[in-house]
Amino acid sequence: MSIGAVVRRVRAYGGQFLLLAVLTLVVTLLVSGVPRLVNRLAEQGLRAQLNSEPAARRDLSYTTAMQPVTSQRTAMGNAAQRFDALAAEMPPTVRSAVTEQWYHVETAPSRVTGPDLAARNLLVDMGLRAMPDIQGASTLVEGAWPSETYVPDRPIEVALDADVAGKLNLRAGSQLRAGNVDDNGVLIAPVPVVVSGLFRPVDRVNGIWDALPQVLRIIEPPGDGMPFVIVGVVAQSTFNKRAAEGWPIQSNWRYRLSVDKIDARELDQLIDGLQTMQSNHPQDLTLTQGIDVPLRAFAAQIDAARTLLAVIAAGVLATLAGLIVLAATLATRRRRAEYVLLRARGGAATAGARRSLAEALLVVPVAAALGWWLGTLFPGAPDPTAPYAAAATVLVTLALPLATLAVPTGGAARRDLVRLRPSARRLTVEVSLLLLAGLAAMLLRRRGLTLGEVDPLLVSVPVLLAVAAAVLALRAYPWPLRLVSRLAARTRGSVTFLGTARAGRSAVAAPLVVVVLAIGTAAFCAVVAAGVDASRDRAVEQTVPADAVVRGERFAPDTLDAVSRLPGVSAVSRVADESDERLAADALGTDARVGPVQVLLVDGSGLSAVSRESGVALPLPAVLRSAERASGPLPAIVSPAVAADLTRAGLDRSAFVSVQGERYEFRIAGSQDSFPLLSEGASRFVILPWQALPARTTEPVPTSLLVAGDRLDAEALRQAGDQGQERYQRAGAVTGKERLIGVTVDTRDDVRRELGDGGANGVLAFGFAAGAVGGTALGLLAIAFTVLAGARARGQVLSRLRTLGLSRQQWRGLLLVELAPLVGTSVLTGALVGAVLPLLLNPVLGLSAFTGGVPVRVAFEPGLVAAVFALGAVALGFAVTVEALNNRRLRLGEVLRLGEES
Repeated sequence: MSIGAVVRRVRAYGGQFLLLAVLTLVVTLLVSGVPRLVNRLAEQGLRAQLNSEPAARRDLSYTTAMQPVTSQRTAMGNAAQRFDALAAEMPPTVRSAVTEQWYHVETAPSRVTGPDLAARNLLVDMGLRAMPDIQGASTLVEGAWPSETYVPDRPIEVALDADVAGKLNLRAGSQLRAGNVDDNGVLIAPVPVVVSGLFRPVDRVNGIWDALPQVLRIIEPPGDGMPFVIVGVVAQSTFNKRAAEGWPIQSNWRYRLSVDKIDARELDQLIDGLQTMQSNHPQDLTLTQGIDVPLRAFAAQIDAARTLLAVIAAGVLATLAGLIVLAATLATRRRRAEYVLLRARGGAATAGARRSLAEALLVVPVAAALGWWLGTLFPGAPDPTAPYAAAATVLVTLALPLATLAVPTGGAARRDLVRLRPSARRLTVEVSLLLLAGLAAMLLRRRGLTLGEVDPLLVSVPVLLAVAAAVLALRAYPWPLRLVSRLAARTRGSVTFLGTARAGRSAVAAPLVVVVLAIGTAAFCAVVAAGVDASRDRAVEQTVPADAVVRGERFAPDTLDAVSRLPGVSAVSRVADESDERLAADALGTDARVGPVQVLLVDGSGLSAVSRESGVALPLPAVLRSAERASGPLPAIVSPAVAADLTRAGLDRSAFVSVQGERYEFRIAGSQDSFPLLSEGASRFVILPWQALPARTTEPVPTSLLVAGDRLDAEALRQAGDQGQERYQRAGAVTGKERLIGVTVDTRDDVRRELGDGGANGVLAFGFAAGAVGGTALGLLAIAFTVLAGARARGQVLSRLRTLGLSRQQWRGLLLVELAPLVGTSVLTGALVGAVLPLLLNPVLGLSAFTGGVPVRVAFEPGLVAAVFALGAVALGFAVTVEALNNRRLRLGEVLRLGEES
């Protein structure tokens, strides 16, 4: 067998080999390029999530207790030694992500006095801190840096941030005295302090300034009569001397993880390393870190996304495998006479297979290499997928010779004119396939899976179910067609009768399976995407059951009126939230011993109005909406855990709870698992109707305001909330006149946007889009294969009928009637598979990581039903177009030659 002969045959059948090459290229392109895209999207999502956090959130901070030095080394020398040792002890994955690191040693804040402070009647505490490398991160603007040469009896020299000093009326040369104070505020054993210089940071976002308390900020007093707190920088030699004199000191070592050094593919190893550090750090140190929280949240999302991608990839690759089998079968069917003649001339049984193998070796590896190379051009880090691409190339290369071996060597037969009964072997295979699909689905639900891993059972269940559904459709759809054909035989005209008769006798097993796989994958993506989107809406409504929520500490009662007068506001409702309240058995406050609860006071009518104006379908219990002020216990909605505890204690008809200093009696009027505005994960709560509260000396005030309206101004809501808090503070209701934290304003649109845009949502959206588009495109291609598989037989029939007087319009109607059942059955079966798969797989996919913890509920929406019918219409039109183009190419008059096989 010469290479030239092989090349000539490839050129002669160029269209068939081009199709096989394109399918091979697509397979290796997906295997090589898609993991890169996924890694790129995961990396971008991780960068965005970490950058949205404060930079200090990435710090690993070791601190010692505030105590005198016990080591023989100097305080700074000991800190420098442990600085390098702690970094060396980190797990490799953590240490490789550290790019910035700092350390400092400080004293506890002590009272400072002086003429400049007294001039403004300022009460100030100052801590002393030694910070190596501070001179490189700042610029001296006045005076000099503290001297590193220690001179006995010289005042302690400190350097202050210029803005801090200006606000406290300090300057270079200011004389101070520092020391602890007694109960009367008198300094005990004061030491002289002088401000030697003032500095400004070169870059205020430099991590060296993030240590707490910060050098660049004044810590304002939490209440009246309390001091401001600042930090002054001293020389290392001065600090060592003070530490040697027995001053209590605290050392701090900070290691910042770089966003660019954290690999999204190694999150599990990084989280495990952080967990190891948390459990195995030195006993004399306290490790503080918060980076593991966003990392764990992102890891949960990326694991769920990768698991979903595995399901989608299984469907797409199985569809491509089916298309390759169809392409190989179609190619060998067209060359059946060649292989039969080869056997008739004395060729071995494998002669045709060897010929096909030589031809495939000339085409498939080149296409596979080109697809792999194109995949490497995609952005993103690669995954070790080369073995999968090599295996796919080998399988595709063997597809053509194996299809050649399956070519029958007997004479041609009119299989379209007889009813073929399935053999016992085929029935056994089909029944076994159905049982295997059911068993695999049951095992997957019972066993579960590990998110983020490619589970063989997970990727096989969708394919098995799709194939099983296609088998059932193959067995079921001829029966109604035969009934319709019998009815059509009694009517005038031949189009319907001939079309349904031929459709009922067509053998399209393999093409139908491929179409069901493709459409099922697309429908699966659409149904799951709709379920995730609807679940996100429910999650947002649990957090913000209105157009906006203004959260604060306590608002003055007239804040509702002030907010309602803002532009765009249509309704406002009040809510009071109290956490960790103890339930009592009587009005005296006897502890019921049932554990703390979260208490919500909601205005039933106001909440109904706000939710109605906001368009939120809030399931507000009727007892909260209709409750009125009356004697006796308040009707309350409680969580199941609280209901069980109170029933067990015999307090279900009468129990007491304290809200803002007043105790109220309530009874259990209903129980439910969740309620809007509760804390995340709250499982113990009591919800009371505000409008039914009995009159008391002190009325409760709201802690949150629910606002409904159009084009709400978040800044105006924030100002109104802050002013309401200030009015409440001036009323003297807060003991000590503590400073209230500014309110937060959350709009439903902003919360929904954050939930849908952050984290690994880019990977999830890519999976949905790729699966839906790819499944639809491959489904249409499979339908084209289905049409081409029987095109020659249909061409012969149409040619005979045309010679008998069939008009062109009747021919198109006959074609439409024959193809409509096949296309409709395949599309509808695929859509049903896509709708059932989410119900089966949803509990094990972990998609609640993308919905704020709210379970994803999958429902087949009317829009998806309309999309299925639209897809069926498009698929049918596509099938008719392909058939018409193929008939034009074949020239129907030439397919009636004597001996031409179907």
